[in-house]
Amino acid sequence: MSLRKQLSDILPTLLPSNPVDAIKGTELIRLTRLQLSGNYSDASLRYHFSIMSCDPGSPIAKVEKGQGYYRRSAPLPALSGAQELLSLTQGRLDDLADDHEEVDAAMQRIRKFRAVVTRYFEINGRFPFAFRQAFGKASPLGNLWKYPELVLVDWETGGSPDEEMALDEAMLSLKQRLGIPPFRLHAARLRIQPSLHTYREDFFQTLAVSMWAQGGELVYAAPIQDEALADGLRRLCAEFGVGVTSFGLTTEALDDLPRPENILNAHPVESDAIMAKLDINRIAAPRSRPQLDWTALTTMRNESEEAEKLVRWLTRCIEDRRAEPFKDE
Repeated sequence: MSLRKQLSDILPTLLPSNPVDAIKGTELIRLTRLQLSGNYSDASLRYHFSIMSCDPGSPIAKVEKGQGYYRRSAPLPALSGAQELLSLTQGRLDDLADDHEEVDAAMQRIRKFRAVVTRYFEINGRFPFAFRQAFGKASPLGNLWKYPELVLVDWETGGSPDEEMALDEAMLSLKQRLGIPPFRLHAARLRIQPSLHTYREDFFQTLAVSMWAQGGELVYAAPIQDEALADGLRRLCAEFGVGVTSFGLTTEALDDLPRPENILNAHPVESDAIMAKLDINRIAAPRSRPQLDWTALTTMRNESEEAEKLVRWLTRCIEDRRAEPFKDE
């Protein structure tokens, strides 16, 4: 039996499931030797650990920050899609279709995460606009590659979105004369569980849904602890300019959060307590393009009532010379 095959059989019983308890390479070699058939050098074992940790199908993963190895969990279907989707979530919910409690729990985590992301960006001076109708159960699968979960609007005014913000009259007039928008629009894709199995799909969906905007951002709930996963994301980010952020929220942490509506309507003190639970890790910052793709945005408006609402909201803010949070008409 080859060394790799032996390691694939042996390592799952030796590796801890929690990255916090990661085992050092020296100790893993010692424990592995007790079950190995054949005389292999430490260098050979270390090489195989390193190579296998980059393989999504292998049981071993290397921690992103620090030293040591842990057991890579199997990919989770259903937990990494958009808010309301049952039919359109990445990986689908088919495997959970007969377990209604698990489906409800998965969808509740998704809704909580969306609420947390929305509130986080509001507090940090960004104005989120949510696409919801695009992800209804009857919507075509292609919408996952067409519409973002959120559009993040950055008005170049400073201040807090909790209060009405007067736009700089002189700068607004100058930008209008030059044909430059007085804001930056970033399209965001939200995912619950980062995975070496699915990160390319997550990333390129984010890239696809942000081509009309000035940038794209992929936001994960769970921590990115797999070194191979983090490296893969960084390489894609460097090439295509999409930003990637983790909020550091495990499944257990999401379950402990208040209901989505309570998160969105929390008082400042309550919001501070919720934000304190986050462990923000920016894998890569997005690269903003200077202009929108107006042709693509016009096409979206013609096909989506929500895209039309986005444009009307931005237009109203400019006409009123005041940046305001979106309120559905």
